[in-house]
Amino acid sequence: MSLTDPRQTFLHPMIPFSGTILGGLLPGEMVVIQGAVPSGADRFQMDFTCGGSVKPRADVAFHFNPRFRVLPCVVCNTLQRERWGREEILFQMPFAAGAPFEMVVLVLEDKFKVAVNGAHLLEYKHRLELERVDTLAISGKVKVDAVGVVQSAGLVSPATPPTNQNPEMNPIVSSSGDLSIPFRGDLEKGLSVGRSITIKGNTRKKTDRFCVNLCDSSSGDIAFHLNPRLKDGVLVRNSLLSECWGPEERALGPFPFAPDQYFEIIILCEAQQFRVAVNGRHQLEYKHRVQDLSRLTRLEVSGDVALLDVQVL
Repeated sequence: MSLTDPRQTFLHPMIPFSGTILGGLLPGEMVVIQGAVPSGADRFQMDFTCGGSVKPRADVAFHFNPRFRVLPCVVCNTLQRERWGREEILFQMPFAAGAPFEMVVLVLEDKFKVAVNGAHLLEYKHRLELERVDTLAISGKVKVDAVGVVQSAGLVSPATPPTNQNPEMNPIVSSSGDLSIPFRGDLEKGLSVGRSITIKGNTRKKTDRFCVNLCDSSSGDIAFHLNPRLKDGVLVRNSLLSECWGPEERALGPFPFAPDQYFEIIILCEAQQFRVAVNGRHQLEYKHRVQDLSRLTRLEVSGDVALLDVQVL
C-alpha cells in the first residue's frame, strides 16, 4: 500500500518518536507505518496513546509490542492510570530482523485491526475511548521511513474529508501578501477546539531566538507566547494579559531547534490546552489562560528566522 493522499505524514522520524495525530483518530482511518527491523533487534513497540505526558505516563489505548528473542510473539495491551491490563499474546512473528515491513492499523468503532505486509495479523478491541487517542509513540529497535494517517474508502463519513481537500485549510498571509518577518496573519473567526496551525521555517546560522504569538487583536493580549531561545536551549511559554506577563513555563525534554535548520511547528487547539509538536514530535502542552478562544484572531511570528509557510486547519 502506498501513502496516497494522507491527511498527515511523518517522514523519517527519529526513534524514539512521539507524534501528535491532528484531530485524533476516526473510525475508518488507517495508520500506515513503513520501515525495517534492524538485524539483531530484540523488540520494538508502537503505542497509540492519550496524550504525550511522561510523568504521569499517558494512558496507552493500544500497545503493540513484537518480541523476537526466546519465543517470538506479539504482545498487545492497554495502560490505564499507569497500570497495565491483561496481555493479549499472539505467538506469531510477521516481522523479520533485517527486513523491511509495512504495517497497517485499521481503526474501527470497536477495535483496531492490524495487517503486516498485506496479511491480516490480529484484532484488538478498544479498552479506552477512541476519541481520547491523539498520539503515536514508537520506540525500541526499529527504523521507520514513513508514517501516514490515511482514510479508508467507503468507511469515512463525508463530513471528514482528507486534509488536502478541506476547504478550511488555507494559507494565512500578512496584509502585504508575503511571509516577511515580523509576520502578522489574521485567524478568521478566531480559534476553536480542533483547529491547528502549522508554521514552517528555517533558523539562521546565528539565530538567537524567535517567537510565535497567538493574540487577541482587539485588546493586544497574547494568549500563547512560544519563545525558542537557541543559545540557552530553552523553550519559554507564557501569556501577556492586561499588559502583565504571567509565570513562565520552561520544562521540556530535548530542545528541538538548532541553528541553520528547517523546522515545522504544529499547534493544536484542544478544549483545555494547546498541544505543540515540532518536526513531528510532541513537545509540550500549555493550559489555556484565555478561555474564550474565539478572541484569538491574530498570529504573529518574529525574530531571526525565515518563514516558509503558515497554514490553519
